[in-house]
Amino acid sequence: MLTAWRRIPGPPRDRVKARLLRLYRALLAHHGPQGWWPARTPFEVAVGAILVQHTAWAGAAGAIAALRAAGRLTPARLAALDAATLGALVRPAGTWRLKARRLLDFTHWLLDRFGGDFRRLRRAPLGPLRRELLSVPGLGPETADAILLYAAGRPVFVADAYARRVLARHRFVPAGIGYEDARAFVEARLPSDPALFNELHALLVAVAKSNCRSVPICETCPLRYDLEGGRPTI
Repeated sequence: MLTAWRRIPGPPRDRVKARLLRLYRALLAHHGPQGWWPARTPFEVAVGAILVQHTAWAGAAGAIAALRAAGRLTPARLAALDAATLGALVRPAGTWRLKARRLLDFTHWLLDRFGGDFRRLRRAPLGPLRRELLSVPGLGPETADAILLYAAGRPVFVADAYARRVLARHRFVPAGIGYEDARAFVEARLPSDPALFNELHALLVAVAKSNCRSVPICETCPLRYDLEGGRPTI
């Protein structure tokens, strides 16, 4: 069932698309390419997406470094660990017992379903693949979409809290919109391009941290023009 806000007539989609792309270009000019996701392999991206849940990136990066030093950053080598040993390695990421179980559940799924090969994730039908990922214990929509976008190069938009905050404050979506509705909104209005979704998400996170905070700093925001009804100065 569609939520109420999606039944209310709004601006034509072409106009929304044009605004979104102007915001994208303004953010890119101001912040520059973000280079997400920093990792050496697609599997490392997926591991990072799980480890960063409910923690700062520094903690997840410490856990990834420990896994790399132990030679466990491949699906087969990580899956060979027991939960206690894996938990000790990922302790820097916090809630290490839970994250060890989630890593093992995901890795066993990846091996059983795709032989640990991310190239096969890139070819699988996207809708069923996303549903399968969401069935893996501990993988919510944000983590699943981060794996699909950043590790598998699939055209899904990661509509995390940072992105939803910026989109709501710029009147694209209502305040308090849920993850799935925000994701569907963006995906329906922009080209189905993983490179675009990758950079847009990273740039929205950047501006949410620099300006669009809980208490916003609008005076220096590269998107201020949009709130004032003008055009970006780029």
